[in-house]
Amino acid sequence: MMLYEAATVQSAFSIFRLLTRDGKAGTEHYHTYLTDDDVRGLLDEFIRTVDCDLITVGQELLMIPTTGDSPFHVSNEYLRKTYLKTQATNADLYLLYFSTIVLLGEFYNSYTSKEPTKDFLPMAEWVQAVQQRIDALNEHSEEDLAELASEFSYNWPMIIEKWNQMDDLQEQAKRQSGNTVSRLSFLDTVRRFLVDQQLIADIGNYEVELTEKAKTVVQRYFMDSEFNRGILDFLYRFENDGEEVNSNAGNLED
Repeated sequence: MMLYEAATVQSAFSIFRLLTRDGKAGTEHYHTYLTDDDVRGLLDEFIRTVDCDLITVGQELLMIPTTGDSPFHVSNEYLRKTYLKTQATNADLYLLYFSTIVLLGEFYNSYTSKEPTKDFLPMAEWVQAVQQRIDALNEHSEEDLAELASEFSYNWPMIIEKWNQMDDLQEQAKRQSGNTVSRLSFLDTVRRFLVDQQLIADIGNYEVELTEKAKTVVQRYFMDSEFNRGILDFLYRFENDGEEVNSNAGNLED
């Protein structure tokens, strides 16, 4: 067992405490992590004990939960209380995850692409992209969707039903009231969640862009089949006309 100097332990724990509070640590701690092997080794041990990884973005350290068992994982209950209506069902949660996958998929054009091929995404295009994926899901039989739901741990019939129930009569409007159940309004809720998680940024004119954090997370995790569990290939292999397409997205664990 390796023994550390008291100053090393204190330095590593100070950074760890900051990461557990804010999810990130700034330039000074970033340089300490890079230049001090003992601090880096000890901090990495701390991070692993809470089922997280430490990644660097720019000159920041970011703590990323890697399993649903991590105390820093965004729970379904937190999503219900903070972003969705209090009476939100599992269908709302499934659709939130699904919409996030689709958003990420709109920025990448292949499973091996290391960089986004799109600079920004208008909200209206996000709505259309979700509709395209829903249409593709509808190409499968009910029996196939039920089987695929078990395979991928995503309730595809529930996602389709929830999306179709939403009022789309006002979808041409640029901004929807938070009191409506329109598709655009729902995606605006997902947008707020992703902005708060520092995965996307608003750039005005009802458009969003990926953050450096999102790009790093996608490259490190979501293009790996071990993490995406084949969901990307399933969702983006075929369009309605049967032609193969190349798109990519990431899976968020529920």
